[in-house]
Amino acid sequence: MALFNHTPHASKSLRVLARLLGYPDADLRTHLPELRAALHEEKALAAPRLAELEALIETLSRKAVLDIESDYVELFDRGRATSLHLFEHVHGDSRDRGPAMIDLAKTYEQTGLFLGEGELPDFLPVVLEFTSTLAPRQAREFLSEMAHIFNAIFAALQQRESPYAAVLGALLELSGEKASPVDIAPEESIDAVWEEPVVFDGCSSKGQARPDQAQPIHIVPKSARQALSSLGAQP
Repeated sequence: MALFNHTPHASKSLRVLARLLGYPDADLRTHLPELRAALHEEKALAAPRLAELEALIETLSRKAVLDIESDYVELFDRGRATSLHLFEHVHGDSRDRGPAMIDLAKTYEQTGLFLGEGELPDFLPVVLEFTSTLAPRQAREFLSEMAHIFNAIFAALQQRESPYAAVLGALLELSGEKASPVDIAPEESIDAVWEEPVVFDGCSSKGQARPDQAQPIHIVPKSARQALSSLGAQP
């Protein structure tokens, strides 16, 4: 199968996936019908994947609000394997992480992407919003560079039987890759995971983990080639 011959337009779908990975506040739940409609309108994803995303949207629509919010925090904010911060998976707590974060932020600024106060540039919804501004083939190539990270998060979410695995499965599909089995390392203790790494220096880890605040993303689309290399993803 040729990956790039008939690359679908997926701009709307990428924005929907970014939104679904955000904190499930009242605003998100209000717009779930619109997000569902956008996925079906664009038809960038195969029917089985759309059905999985429908199940996630249904869960977010019907489950008790407090349960949805606590599940999100427990899933994404209290463990490294399911972290939505991509540099967690690339650099961990190594000294390369701080400079990589700064470099990516600078690259975003050079290409016209402006983050709200407290936002971190490696947060997956931010990356997806940025990717949604690219031409279809460029977006797929960009996603393919991060596919191994998506696959690791996908496996960890499946292990936890989380409906959010559908979002990472969709990203793998849009990148032209297939999910493959990976070994999931045992999780660190919560206290160890929440400890602020020294290498962050001025970068706070609190930005995307604040469930009481919205996370605005402001983007002006330009070239993304520098952002692609700055993600530091290794196959």
